[in-house]
Amino acid sequence: MVRYRDVYDSWKSDPDEFWLKAARGIDWIEAPEKAFNPDAGVYGRWFDGGVCNTSYNCLDRHVEGGLGEETALIYDSPITGKKRIFSYNALLDEVATFAAVLKSQGVEKGDRVIVYMPMVPEAAIAMLACSRIGAIHSVVFGGFAPHELATRINDAQPKLIVSASCGIEPNRIIPYKPMLDSAIAQASHKPDGCIILQREEHLADEFGARDHDWSSLLSEARASGQKAEPEPMAATDPLYILYTSGTTGQPKGVVRDTGGHMVALKWSMDNVYDVKAGQTFWAASDVGWVVGHSYIVYAPLLQGCATIMFEGKPVGTPDAGVFWRVIEEHKVTALFTAPTAFRAIKKEDPNAELLGNYDTSSLKTLFLAGERADPDTIKWAETMLKVPVIDNWWQTETGWPITANPRGIELLSVKYGSSTVPMPGYEIHILDEGGHEVGSPSTLGAVCIKLPLPPGCLPTLWGNDNRFKSSYLTHFPGYYETSDAGMIDEDGYLHIMARTDDIINVAGHRLSTGGMEEVLSSHPAVAECAVLGAFCELKGQKPLGLIVLKSGVTQTPEEIEKECVALVRSEIGAVAALRNVMVVQRLPKTRSGKILRATIRKIADGEDFKMPATIDDPVILDEITDVLKAHDLISNAAVASA
Repeated sequence: MVRYRDVYDSWKSDPDEFWLKAARGIDWIEAPEKAFNPDAGVYGRWFDGGVCNTSYNCLDRHVEGGLGEETALIYDSPITGKKRIFSYNALLDEVATFAAVLKSQGVEKGDRVIVYMPMVPEAAIAMLACSRIGAIHSVVFGGFAPHELATRINDAQPKLIVSASCGIEPNRIIPYKPMLDSAIAQASHKPDGCIILQREEHLADEFGARDHDWSSLLSEARASGQKAEPEPMAATDPLYILYTSGTTGQPKGVVRDTGGHMVALKWSMDNVYDVKAGQTFWAASDVGWVVGHSYIVYAPLLQGCATIMFEGKPVGTPDAGVFWRVIEEHKVTALFTAPTAFRAIKKEDPNAELLGNYDTSSLKTLFLAGERADPDTIKWAETMLKVPVIDNWWQTETGWPITANPRGIELLSVKYGSSTVPMPGYEIHILDEGGHEVGSPSTLGAVCIKLPLPPGCLPTLWGNDNRFKSSYLTHFPGYYETSDAGMIDEDGYLHIMARTDDIINVAGHRLSTGGMEEVLSSHPAVAECAVLGAFCELKGQKPLGLIVLKSGVTQTPEEIEKECVALVRSEIGAVAALRNVMVVQRLPKTRSGKILRATIRKIADGEDFKMPATIDDPVILDEITDVLKAHDLISNAAVASA
């Protein structure tokens, strides 16, 4: 039996041979002769000299291999009540035809195309069509505010924008066309054209000279038999740009290259996620985020799986049993989602009574990522689903897991609160502020990855090598700075405790807000929580805890708040100095489920803040402000000293 340690050591002893072997998992037009060129790019480039095409590897090769009638893409929208299933034959036909449409609109190899779409099949079709003809797609989360979209238009300078008439939330319709028009009006760069998918729930009637109807263009291309063939692409050519938040407010365009991306994702499907061709993989995310790129669109199709595009929520569409319904109906083998989704389900249905209505026996593994997975949520999911629940940690910048429990190699022991061990290609070091190894196990420090980064990770930022260096490579020379803080224990397991800026300094003691959240979430009445460091005139910073209670809790909020303070004191000690824990109705989150801790901190510190572009419901910030005011916890001293 192959063991994880043997695989990891084989990479470390001969990285080139390891990745050349992994590269045989995809089809090349011209296979690379060596894996890594240290003299190319900012820190080196992968598979330099190789030629390939992503769309071909996701679609054509499976059709040619006899899998044409196997299911490729499942669209399931409990919000609209619609479902569509595409075989590999059907999806290839749609992609090749729309790729021809893009070419007819003047899009050529190397041009950028912004995709501003909801969770509909056409979003994936547009992405794959771009990759087919060598255009570089940049997916912007559907419903982003016009200003945020305009900054991305200016940076990417797209030839074309592909969008839809609307997005649909459980209780509202969001018209996209007015926001798109406003963004183009604000942007200094103007695209040549826009292709708009009309959704019957809301038709856009604001068509101008640059606007084209998706269905009309596709019908014309199909009637004349137009289909685009795969464009040969250098392995080092960009596949896409995905923007992530920057500390200056200017988003950073993470570049993903073509060859290394495919090699890494294919390797991860075999070795991390253990899902085979013909099985169904469900990443309950959005194509606007990196998880949607990697594990809704590209990795499952590279593997020959069926992938699910789910337009819904874990609760409320219609209830907290919708995940179980999707698993049963589509025979899901592996589910990948954020811990937030399961905390929401647990809050609404603490005893998982709705689970009994469905047969989820097809599910073999639940994977969690996107934020820290608290032990209480993992234990709840293990108990209810009776499958391994595996945390894995990675970033927009890396595109695939840095640390994981490699189910396809060897299922290692789960340590609650740890994302387990590094994957091949990632050599992780814990460094102090001076860039030195912390020395002893379980010592908190900056989590850094020794260069070079493995295939699939960003080679640079779009059009800005200098910002790439200053953002990631300068602080710790020879390393990639993850901006996460954590520790490696005596067994080599990584524990991510917080973002680096979530390590707070209380009277000279460096404390992890993640560690406090872990304790708070273990309270039986707590559904989810957030801890942040607020300004304190005496100690520099003080921790504040916000908790959301489970449904059906009979204790008073005051009783639970006191118990939570005592619990942290018992588990961490008085040094934690957590004296303020407050019950709130909701926590402010991005649409992908990440809690906006930095924004809450600014409210507590009395600082001005910019409304986060990805916030799910801005009203929650008013609710949080009212709670902090009621507890007299909005700092005037911070404002005076600012």
